[in-house]
Amino acid sequence: MRRTKIVATLGPASDSPEVISQLIQEGVDVVRLNFSHGTVADHKARAQRVREAATEAGRYVAIMGDLQGPKIRIARFAEGKVFLKPGQRFTLNAQLDKDAGDNSQVGIDYAGLVDDCHTNDILLLDDGRLTIQVETIRASEIQCRVLQGGYLSNNKGINRQGGGLSASALTDKDKTDIQSAAEIGVDYLAVSFPRDAEDMQEARSLLAPTGSKAGLIAKIERAETVKNPEILDQIIQASDGVMVARGDLGVEIGDAELIGVQKHIIQRARKQNRFVITATQMMESMIQNPMPTRAEVFDVANAVLDGTDAVMLSAETAAGDYPVETVQAMVRVIHGAESQHQARKSGHRMHQSFSNIDETIGMAAMYAANHLSGVKAVIAMTETGATPLLMSRIRSGLPIFALSPNTASLHRTAMFRGVVPMHFDASSMPHEQINQSAVNSLLEAGVINTGDLVMISKGDYLNVHGGTNTLKIVRVGHDIK
Repeated sequence: MRRTKIVATLGPASDSPEVISQLIQEGVDVVRLNFSHGTVADHKARAQRVREAATEAGRYVAIMGDLQGPKIRIARFAEGKVFLKPGQRFTLNAQLDKDAGDNSQVGIDYAGLVDDCHTNDILLLDDGRLTIQVETIRASEIQCRVLQGGYLSNNKGINRQGGGLSASALTDKDKTDIQSAAEIGVDYLAVSFPRDAEDMQEARSLLAPTGSKAGLIAKIERAETVKNPEILDQIIQASDGVMVARGDLGVEIGDAELIGVQKHIIQRARKQNRFVITATQMMESMIQNPMPTRAEVFDVANAVLDGTDAVMLSAETAAGDYPVETVQAMVRVIHGAESQHQARKSGHRMHQSFSNIDETIGMAAMYAANHLSGVKAVIAMTETGATPLLMSRIRSGLPIFALSPNTASLHRTAMFRGVVPMHFDASSMPHEQINQSAVNSLLEAGVINTGDLVMISKGDYLNVHGGTNTLKIVRVGHDIK
């Protein structure tokens, strides 16, 4: 079974029920609704199509809403685009009419950029394709000299090399979109450009009154958050999971540092029992081509070997010519990477003590499963999905089946590496029949056979959060109590 999960962004190329159904059948585990584009009605309709297609396929697929955040952009040009030559002067003007940009200046949508900038700062435009250096700051103007030129068109993003821009993580649009995301019923909500743990706590405080139980994902994309290990760890702790958002992050810290930072974020997230998504340009060439480049294959495989829970597709499935083929290629690459021995070798918390009973049971189950010959599956009976998440921090070649009567929990576990969500309601069963019934569910699904060993974790009392306190090893085909 494939362990690393696939997140696919929905958009014009994947809008129809037919394509959404194909994506889910090919292996998409989580869909992303990008609130930077489209209307609330668009997102609601796509979410409904996902729920219907997943039900038809007999699968649990999570829905992630992704907030736009404070993306700082230039305004627009009178003629749509300009060409900037190296060495020429170019001004960012906060008071210029938003449609009056030309070869000498353009408006900006965030007036605070003037106060954030200093002489000699390097600003990167259009995801780093063009670079300009600040020479003078006057009132509402940032006067620059072009270092790396090229064509520049409307509404392209602005980053500062090294980060440090003061824009708040949650804009007014984001606060409205949090309410919309709750109405849609997303399972996860991704927060863009958080500066610190307080930004994640603010998002949680805004989500709570809506009644939504969505997990919060911190998108790590500011240079200052990865330069300070304490701030990074605090953001991870304040979140349910993190995303290595390599687009803006790569622009701010530079591509040369990005691979090391990616590995560090994945390692820190897993150590703190949080899931992690690796995102941006994973198979970018497949927007227009039916096959990935070898470099893209290596990139995806490297993230899998690093231990990422999920790899994410953006424009490849949202606007590309080959959305289904891209998912198929991703599946092939993941299988290839996971067949390597190092993908199943774990030393997670081997020399650390545990403070919680459910974590102790989860770790014990996976250590035993990895070292006991004949074990073919791990069953975690769960109310919230917490124990399967803890188990999934241990590298293994064995599937972890999250059995729960709670549909929301099953959707959320679809994100966790190696975890297979499965509906199971034992509330009306005699206690002595529960283990046998759980094993029978896997037998009927064809994932285990008579004679196999199976690990089972559960609590003395069902439907209780944090109650996992029992671990049992059973042999399929024997009388199981």
